[in-house]
Amino acid sequence: MNKSEIIFLDGPHSRLKELKFSFQTMIEMIRGFRALHFLGPCITVFGSARFKEGHPYYELTRQAAGEFARLGFTILTGGGPGLMEAANRGAKEVGGRSVGCNVQLPVEQKPNPYLDKWIYVKHFFLRKILLVKYSFAFVVMPGGYGTMDEYFEALTLIQTHKIENFPIIIFGKEYHKELLAHIELMKSNSTIGTTDDHLFLVTDDIEEAKAMIIEKSIKRYNLKPKQKVRPMKWLFERG
Repeated sequence: MNKSEIIFLDGPHSRLKELKFSFQTMIEMIRGFRALHFLGPCITVFGSARFKEGHPYYELTRQAAGEFARLGFTILTGGGPGLMEAANRGAKEVGGRSVGCNVQLPVEQKPNPYLDKWIYVKHFFLRKILLVKYSFAFVVMPGGYGTMDEYFEALTLIQTHKIENFPIIIFGKEYHKELLAHIELMKSNSTIGTTDDHLFLVTDDIEEAKAMIIEKSIKRYNLKPKQKVRPMKWLFERG
């Protein structure tokens, strides 16, 4: 077929609709920034909403998050049930700070009961921005599509130097063995760099993860005990 014979398809165009979406997104993003501005350094925990209390992954997540909270980090999750709940619960139980960034879904996902603070957003891409923006480490627990999406988002941002080289820690060697095999396949086919598998740690040892966070988050970025911050009243900030 000659190129000139192609009839291109057309679709709906609404400048007003796109402008409205842009403003709504901007307002929602600013609202998220304002809500989370004083969190301090966070560790974001990604994981499935489907593992319940009593499951080994739930208990691992709960224990690990508690240990990370003891280092002084705020534990940040998607705010839902399952391993998100386990992470927030672990932080709460040791007196740490526990925050969630929940997304509005057709099937309502309520914030878990272990949150000191949470916000709702309408879009996953906004939630990912907020989960990444305030974090000095990312912890990946067993999960599904959403967890993998969040993991590869953080990994890509680090690989392409869009954010700092924060540690990424994957828990669950057995669960993630096929994922790790696929990453090796990508490396052997040169679709990722030969050292790109050094951008993350795979472990089932909480102490090994803590040591990495101390070295590559606290020491590397010179994180210090928090001083009291005075809110700016002219920006309508609260304590």
